[in-house]
Amino acid sequence: MADGPLAGVRVIDLTAMVMGPYCTQIMADMGADVIKVEPPQGDNTRYISVGPSPGMSGVFVNVNRGKRAIVLDLQTDDGRAALRGLIGTADVFIHSMRAKAITTLGFGYADVVELNPSIVYTNCYGYGRRGPDADRPAYDDTIQAECGLPAVQQQLTGEAGYVGTIMADKVAGLTALYATTMALFHRERTGEGQEVEVSMFETMASFMLVEHANGAMFSPPLGPAVYPRAVAPNRRPYETKDGQIAALIYNDKHWRGFVERVQPDWNTGEFDTLEQRARQIDTVYGLVAQTLKERTTAEWLGLFRELEIPAAPINTLDALFDDPHLNAVGLFETVDTPHGPVRFPGVPTWFSRTPGRVRGPAPELGADTETVLAELQALPRH
Repeated sequence: MADGPLAGVRVIDLTAMVMGPYCTQIMADMGADVIKVEPPQGDNTRYISVGPSPGMSGVFVNVNRGKRAIVLDLQTDDGRAALRGLIGTADVFIHSMRAKAITTLGFGYADVVELNPSIVYTNCYGYGRRGPDADRPAYDDTIQAECGLPAVQQQLTGEAGYVGTIMADKVAGLTALYATTMALFHRERTGEGQEVEVSMFETMASFMLVEHANGAMFSPPLGPAVYPRAVAPNRRPYETKDGQIAALIYNDKHWRGFVERVQPDWNTGEFDTLEQRARQIDTVYGLVAQTLKERTTAEWLGLFRELEIPAAPINTLDALFDDPHLNAVGLFETVDTPHGPVRFPGVPTWFSRTPGRVRGPAPELGADTETVLAELQALPRH
């Protein structure tokens, strides 16, 4: 693990499920030595989806690739002593236990910083500790509900619903990643470690309000908290003569090109500017929807490419594995594992000097316990 922008960084990972493991998976891809600490029964994510062997589900394998795994029973003196030893060698300690649980075990920030004063200590919570909901359990569905996602979906489709991906877990995981690496950057400049807290609810509230805060931000409010274009009922894939297509005829250049080539009778002055169209966006979407029914998907894609209007076919997730662009840029990486080759969706970012890569397969439960604990005798302490 001598390459990547995080080469030389050692991470002690006590996270489970998806939020924390997604954060540390990216750190492993970027060269960090991530040591995943699991209880004797393992991370529950090992068992929640299909996999080539027991305890190696697809979800677990993807978000824990490239890590080393050890089993420690933190209910025992020996398990806690081993973890204290590992903390002394680490740059980052990250966990996803509730505050009371991690403190009861003896690994709250005050305990850990005594063992390693320069450590970056990241808490991954459902709700921040300073609020009344600090001790509530949280899962992706409940956080989606509280941050307003189902209500926004209801405005869009007429029915409240979750989005078809565990968005809260993944957005919070990415937030934990940037918060942790920012703290590492501060430490590189000053030598100071610090405690970081990332919670799913606060993260998703901030995420949802990026565009939807809108008029509600001002005093007095200039309108409700909603970005009208995002929830317009006609904002949906367009029906074509033989299928569906996604397209956004949005800015003035795109609109003029489309009107000139397809609907010159719309050139009445009513929809000429982006500001005019934004005020009546659902009407615009409805007009375009009727027009796109007149030609095939291929015909529209050809015209939109010519006019440089953003447009795309409606892909399935399975189709992504065969997408010409994704394969041309090398997104997918095949890694040999004890259970056969695994084709991972790899690193989506590009670095000219320190590229990331999938460092290896996900570990079997406790696969590296002996090796990692034996290393403690030789590794320097922070």
